[in-house]
Amino acid sequence: MLRKFLIALSLLGLPSLVQAADITGTAKIRDGDSVMIGNTRIRLGGIDAPQVDQLCLNTKSERWTCGVAARDELAKYTEGKNWVCHARSVDRRGRTVARCEVGGEDIQKWLVRSGWALAFVRLSKDYEADEAAARAAKAGMWQGAFIAPWDWRVRNKKTAILGATKPPAGAHAVLLASASGPVAPSPDCTIKGNVNSSGECIYHTRTSRWYTQIKMKISKGTRWFCSVEEAEAAGCRETKR
Repeated sequence: MLRKFLIALSLLGLPSLVQAADITGTAKIRDGDSVMIGNTRIRLGGIDAPQVDQLCLNTKSERWTCGVAARDELAKYTEGKNWVCHARSVDRRGRTVARCEVGGEDIQKWLVRSGWALAFVRLSKDYEADEAAARAAKAGMWQGAFIAPWDWRVRNKKTAILGATKPPAGAHAVLLASASGPVAPSPDCTIKGNVNSSGECIYHTRTSRWYTQIKMKISKGTRWFCSVEEAEAAGCRETKR
């Protein structure tokens, strides 16, 4: 009887052990703070990087796809290297939130210190010093002007502009345009999202029947997406025609 009890007790403990197990392997970079290792989607905890379709301004106040740059710099820095991710929790999108090491280095620390992400202080203060160092060095996004990723997702004309460069007149219009302007922010972000008369978000790929007829205007609630996964994560469904 005691043996059966001990077996049952050990089985009850298995889920927590599995959940806490490290995730290892090479990673496919989705954006500056999310990757895939095998079939596991991982959100890098404690930081927030720009969305792939987010725009910033460079040192000359020119439009710059900083979200694409953050993704590409992370991919280049970690190419071919083994990741070890220590799972902490699961977010509302079903991603594993983790602290990850690449070649023994805290990759979140590298991203923030290099200016490709900000310390997400609402959830963690682990990388505040690294953000201060990046700001002082005018690294990555800090060289120009940008909107904090968490503000960018709910942005409006009052959203604060950060960075070393004094934003020119009309900077808000440029920085807000990445999600809903008439021109796609980059060749990687060409899926159109619009809101129909029922208030439902619909996305259209280039092969969709209505793609060319969708006019991208902020007043109409449109926005660009960089992948079908991103569109669906935002609550949009594919057009039926």
